Amino acid sequence: MAHNKEKVAVLGASSKSDKYSNKAVRLLLEHEHHVIPIHPAVKTIEGLAVFNKLTDIHDKVDTLTVYVSETVSSSLQDEILKLDPTRVVFNPGAENTALQKVLEQHGIFTENACTLVLLKTGQF
Repeated sequence: MAHNKEKVAVLGASSKSDKYSNKAVRLLLEHEHHVIPIHPAVKTIEGLAVFNKLTDIHDKVDTLTVYVSETVSSSLQDEILKLDPTRVVFNPGAENTALQKVLEQHGIFTENACTLVLLKTGQF
Protein backbone atom coordinates (compact mmCIF):
# COMPACT_ATOMS: atom_id res chain seq x y z
CA MET A 1 0.00 0.00 0.00
CA ALA A 2 1.35 3.35 -1.02
CA HIS A 3 -0.87 5.65 1.03
CA ASN A 4 0.40 7.35 4.16
CA LYS A 5 -0.14 5.45 7.36
CA GLU A 6 -2.65 7.03 9.70
CA LYS A 7 -2.60 7.87 13.38
CA VAL A 8 -5.55 5.89 14.67
CA ALA A 9 -6.94 6.24 18.19
CA VAL A 10 -8.93 3.20 19.39
CA LEU A 11 -11.51 4.33 21.95
CA GLY A 12 -12.38 1.38 24.17
CA ALA A 13 -9.32 -0.66 23.21
CA SER A 14 -9.17 -3.95 25.09
CA SER A 15 -6.28 -6.10 26.27
CA LYS A 16 -8.50 -9.19 25.81
CA SER A 17 -7.59 -10.88 22.53
CA ASP A 18 -11.15 -12.10 21.87
CA LYS A 19 -12.57 -8.53 21.85
CA TYR A 20 -13.12 -6.75 18.54
CA SER A 21 -11.36 -3.64 19.80
CA ASN A 22 -8.24 -5.73 20.48
CA LYS A 23 -8.48 -7.37 17.05
CA ALA A 24 -8.68 -3.86 15.57
CA VAL A 25 -5.51 -2.78 17.39
CA ARG A 26 -3.69 -5.86 16.06
CA LEU A 27 -4.96 -5.45 12.49
CA LEU A 28 -4.14 -1.73 12.48
CA LEU A 29 -0.60 -2.62 13.58
CA GLU A 30 -0.38 -5.26 10.84
CA HIS A 31 -1.31 -2.53 8.35
CA GLU A 32 1.48 -0.41 9.88
CA HIS A 33 -0.76 2.36 11.19
CA HIS A 34 0.33 4.37 14.25
CA VAL A 35 -2.08 3.04 16.90
CA ILE A 36 -3.10 4.93 20.03
CA PRO A 37 -5.12 2.64 22.35
CA ILE A 38 -7.42 4.41 24.83
CA HIS A 39 -8.72 2.70 27.97
CA PRO A 40 -9.19 4.21 31.44
CA ALA A 41 -7.64 1.33 33.40
CA VAL A 42 -5.27 -0.68 31.19
CA LYS A 43 -1.54 0.13 31.00
CA THR A 44 -0.48 -1.68 27.80
CA ILE A 45 -2.25 -3.36 24.89
CA GLU A 46 -0.31 -5.41 22.35
CA GLY A 47 2.91 -3.83 23.64
CA LEU A 48 1.64 -0.26 23.18
CA ALA A 49 1.35 2.27 25.99
CA VAL A 50 -2.31 3.01 26.63
CA PHE A 51 -3.68 6.52 26.97
CA ASN A 52 -6.21 6.68 29.82
CA LYS A 53 -8.30 9.43 28.21
CA LEU A 54 -8.65 11.32 24.94
CA THR A 55 -7.28 14.53 26.48
CA ASP A 56 -3.92 12.75 27.03
CA ILE A 57 -3.39 12.64 23.25
CA HIS A 58 -1.51 15.63 21.89
CA ASP A 59 -0.88 14.44 18.33
CA LYS A 60 -3.16 15.05 15.35
CA VAL A 61 -5.37 11.97 15.01
CA ASP A 62 -6.50 10.92 11.53
CA THR A 63 -9.13 8.40 12.65
CA LEU A 64 -10.86 7.78 15.95
CA THR A 65 -12.43 4.33 15.93
CA VAL A 66 -15.10 3.92 18.60
CA TYR A 67 -15.77 0.69 20.53
CA VAL A 68 -17.66 2.14 23.51
CA SER A 69 -21.40 2.42 24.15
CA GLU A 70 -23.49 5.36 23.04
CA THR A 71 -23.69 6.50 26.68
CA VAL A 72 -19.91 6.55 27.04
CA SER A 73 -19.20 8.22 23.69
CA SER A 74 -21.86 10.89 24.37
CA SER A 75 -20.15 11.70 27.67
CA LEU A 76 -16.89 12.19 25.72
CA GLN A 77 -18.36 14.57 23.11
CA ASP A 78 -16.31 17.60 24.22
CA GLU A 79 -13.10 15.56 24.38
CA ILE A 80 -13.71 14.17 20.88
CA LEU A 81 -14.34 17.69 19.53
CA LYS A 82 -11.13 18.92 21.20
CA LEU A 83 -9.20 15.98 19.70
CA ASP A 84 -10.61 17.01 16.29
CA PRO A 85 -9.90 13.79 14.37
CA THR A 86 -10.32 13.86 10.59
CA ARG A 87 -12.85 11.03 10.84
CA VAL A 88 -14.68 8.98 13.46
CA VAL A 89 -15.67 5.38 12.78
CA PHE A 90 -18.53 4.05 14.91
CA ASN A 91 -18.16 0.26 14.99
CA PRO A 92 -21.18 -2.09 15.21
CA GLY A 93 -22.76 -1.69 18.63
CA ALA A 94 -21.17 1.74 19.16
CA GLU A 95 -23.43 3.74 16.85
CA ASN A 96 -24.40 7.18 18.17
CA THR A 97 -26.58 9.22 15.79
CA ALA A 98 -26.78 12.29 18.03
CA LEU A 99 -23.00 12.45 18.48
CA GLN A 100 -22.45 11.91 14.75
CA LYS A 101 -24.63 14.94 13.97
CA VAL A 102 -22.64 17.13 16.37
CA LEU A 103 -19.28 15.93 15.00
CA GLU A 104 -20.38 16.49 11.40
CA GLN A 105 -21.55 20.01 12.30
CA HIS A 106 -17.94 20.60 13.38
CA GLY A 107 -16.55 19.29 10.09
CA ILE A 108 -15.56 15.84 11.33
CA PHE A 109 -16.43 13.04 8.90
CA THR A 110 -18.22 10.10 10.57
CA GLU A 111 -19.27 6.67 9.44
CA ASN A 112 -20.96 3.58 10.84
CA ALA A 113 -18.59 0.82 9.79
CA CYS A 114 -16.49 -2.03 11.11
CA THR A 115 -12.81 -1.12 11.33
CA LEU A 116 -11.86 -4.78 10.79
CA VAL A 117 -13.91 -4.98 7.57
CA LEU A 118 -12.57 -1.61 6.33
CA LEU A 119 -8.99 -2.81 6.87
CA LYS A 120 -9.54 -6.25 5.33
CA THR A 121 -11.23 -4.81 2.23
CA GLY A 122 -8.75 -1.97 1.64
CA GLN A 123 -11.34 0.72 2.44
CA PHE A 124 -9.69 2.07 5.57
